Amino acid sequence: MQQSFQKIALKEIEKISIILQKEGYQVTAPIKKLYNYEIMASHPSGMANTGGNHVKLLVFFGKNGVKKVLQGNESTGLFRKLKRIIFENDLFEDNSQKAYSPSDNEVDYNKYIGTDESGKGDYFGPLVVAAVYVDEISSLKLKELGVKDSKLLSDNLIKELEKKVQAAVNFNFDIIIINPEKYNKLYESFGNLNKLLGWAHAKAIENLAPKINCTNVISDKFGDEHIIKNELIKKKLELNLYQTPKAERYIGVAAASILARAKVIQWFEFNSREQGHKIIKGASSDVNKIAKLIYCKKGEENLRKLIKFHFKNSKEIF
Repeated sequence: MQQSFQKIALKEIEKISIILQKEGYQVTAPIKKLYNYEIMASHPSGMANTGGNHVKLLVFFGKNGVKKVLQGNESTGLFRKLKRIIFENDLFEDNSQKAYSPSDNEVDYNKYIGTDESGKGDYFGPLVVAAVYVDEISSLKLKELGVKDSKLLSDNLIKELEKKVQAAVNFNFDIIIINPEKYNKLYESFGNLNKLLGWAHAKAIENLAPKINCTNVISDKFGDEHIIKNELIKKKLELNLYQTPKAERYIGVAAASILARAKVIQWFEFNSREQGHKIIKGASSDVNKIAKLIYCKKGEENLRKLIKFHFKNSKEIF
């Protein structure tokens, strides 16, 4: 029994090593000890070291199974980042099993359109909604690629996965990109973010549904479930819509989250170059500082083309 756990531990630490290396971290080869395997991970070359030169990961094997332990200075950014990468992956994988072993309250579609959005919490940048059609074959391909909720992936990995995800689903996807100028007009028209989201999700579904023979849709639940349904009724689309919190546990929704986030990342990178300042995601005080800088250097009209004006941040800027 211990030998089988030993094999599992080796496979686990090798898998983590690959993930960390793809993220740019320097990782030593696994070393076998009496009761565990271990690797040492350090900052990517060229990255500023703000404390903590390395972190050690130990994967133990014994009669009670396999256990991962992270050792290092817990207060450092390196430790926190590696902890998130290593252990949040586990959280997603545990949740993802539910998508294929549903409870009485969950659906078990073999074919469906998954939808998700990105950018709604960022003061700068667009709101993007993606719809992705998956069947049994493309779902397996996405699993092999390591597709999961984009919030658990780095920007670099999302950019690397974007084209692979598109190919895995045979390009059966649609993306709605609402840049800040259009977003602000739509928000003024709808007067509510959830209504705007409902419109965007329904639009992506409307664009994709006629191309495929499938009436099942899974979407993350961001508000009253009738918001998307009402938009679909307006478009005369009769679909089986299932909305649920944390819908990214469904592989199709996770794939949609990656495609949507990839477009947000591209916007931030392009506009950072255009503005001559690194524009960051979120809605923090640091974001306000960048907005004020752009406002002072390039004026109000320019800034309004980059932001979601209804955010509270605007009170600090204008």
